Amino acid sequence: MTSFDPIKRPTGHPLVSLEILEGSIALLTLCDIERRNALRIELSLDLESAVKEALATGVDALILAATPPVFCSGGDLNDLVAPRASLTDIARGAEALANAPIPTIAVVEGAVIGAGINLVLACDVILCTPDATFDPRLLDLGVHPGGGQLRALALRIGRQGAVALSLLGDHLTGVEAAEVGIAWRCAPSGDIAELAMSFARRAASRPREAMRRAKQTLDATINLDRESAVAIELAQQQWSIEQSWIPERVAVLREKLAQRRSD
Repeated sequence: MTSFDPIKRPTGHPLVSLEILEGSIALLTLCDIERRNALRIELSLDLESAVKEALATGVDALILAATPPVFCSGGDLNDLVAPRASLTDIARGAEALANAPIPTIAVVEGAVIGAGINLVLACDVILCTPDATFDPRLLDLGVHPGGGQLRALALRIGRQGAVALSLLGDHLTGVEAAEVGIAWRCAPSGDIAELAMSFARRAASRPREAMRRAKQTLDATINLDRESAVAIELAQQQWSIEQSWIPERVAVLREKLAQRRSD
């Protein structure tokens, strides 16, 4: 197996900025504009660190964005010819996103290419603008898709969609991505940030442990038979209705319903 010299993460967050918004929402922004946010080992390590740092603050939702005009141009071509790190290490940023216990939202403006698609597929929900482009194109170079890309595409758009994009070289606009299911919503550039924030605020307004358990249950049961999935969900639902927040939240809901009836 090829060995590589250790590469340290850049000091601070020069390639992936981290902001904590409204006390409970993390905004991570790819900002290596000079390299079009290429998925180099340095960016991946910076992203991994930013995700961990955000989670350590106790945020309840995470948004991944990128400084335009390109969301991510894919892997660095120089690194492809002369690798400086293992594929496993280059995937560390995406893995950190995929393993986050809180809801994660990708906001895609501009092109996301090749291995860069793994970053957005690692998020729970993808939002995009009409000018976004989803273009795997790895096999143009003879590079086999990696990082779970084929599986993630198939889960979102089925086997046919994964074949069309990865094997046949098709690509999608933001509008098309929302139509086929890679993205959840497509919205104008001026509206996309607020749309992401509205989803993140709703997530952050809900009991943290209930949200984390619900995401964990979804991931644990997605490939199970119905009977097994029902049993797991029922156990978690029973736990949830025994929590101290239920009476308070029911009271708030009743007050809102009463207010609506009186209006």
